[in-house]
Amino acid sequence: FIDEIHRFNKAQQDALLPYVESGEIVLIGATTENPYFEVNKALISRSSVFMLKPLEPLHIRKILRQALEDRERGLGHYDIQMTEEAMDHLVQISSGDARIALNALEIAATTTDPLPNGRIILDLPTIEECVQKKSIAFDKSGESHYDNISAFIKSMRGSDPDAAIFYLARALYAGEDPEFLARRIVICASEDVGMANPQALPLTMAAFDAVRSLGMPEARIVLAHAAIMVAASPKSNSCYLAVDRALHDVSSKWTGEVPFRLRNAPVEAMKDLGFSQGYRYAHDEPDHFARGMQYLPDEMAGTVYYEPTGQGYEARVREWLEKIRKGSI
Repeated sequence: FIDEIHRFNKAQQDALLPYVESGEIVLIGATTENPYFEVNKALISRSSVFMLKPLEPLHIRKILRQALEDRERGLGHYDIQMTEEAMDHLVQISSGDARIALNALEIAATTTDPLPNGRIILDLPTIEECVQKKSIAFDKSGESHYDNISAFIKSMRGSDPDAAIFYLARALYAGEDPEFLARRIVICASEDVGMANPQALPLTMAAFDAVRSLGMPEARIVLAHAAIMVAASPKSNSCYLAVDRALHDVSSKWTGEVPFRLRNAPVEAMKDLGFSQGYRYAHDEPDHFARGMQYLPDEMAGTVYYEPTGQGYEARVREWLEKIRKGSI
């Protein structure tokens, strides 16, 4: 049995392979990380992977009661009376981790002064003192970190401000870097809100600057403000889709050169070669729009990358662009 097998480097894990393949050893490994990321694929392919989930509250309660009654391996040799309120609190605060619950129970039992009759009373204040901070499964460099941030982003994208605040609070409570959270909110403002609420991006950037300036604990308010604003905004990913479509074309096919009419001509000799010839300054035209002016290369003429939605402010943008593209202005 190898506990925390992910701490073995690749060479050390590879050294186990011949013995596993020959059947000379039966390998049982345990890890708190995602084995598909942290354990060699060769070992994974020869193994059965079992995911152990946190214990349910009723299981934690049963374990605690057994510990209170077991005279050989538990605390049964003490005369302990634990209130239901204290038991409920310890069950909830342990977050499905029996080790946390048992450690807190042991500390409480061994540090609480008994009454004259020898009885130890474990009430809510006693348990709260022994477990001053709730433990949650959250490793800033591990899978739980990515699970929580994924849920945070998806909650904002899904327009659920309550869920967004919950996962934000969970991250802050576990010690997540506030600037990291602020960056994720900024990304969501551009990727998922976009043109449906163009003010989301400058507001979240202002929030990012405020988080850097203020620090914790005040930064939590700024983060909540920004996260709620993004979650409650109408949504559009049209900018995200537009740039990825353009990147696909640029990287996968011949897209032509920049048209001469759009090229800069800082000297007269370049104008003689055709640079900037035919360019029309939009602000000199009616409605500040040069009708019939083609900006894309000839090879890409007519290509549409940006397709505005009807969400929020973008509905007005779509109406304007439809007029431009149809030449009805």
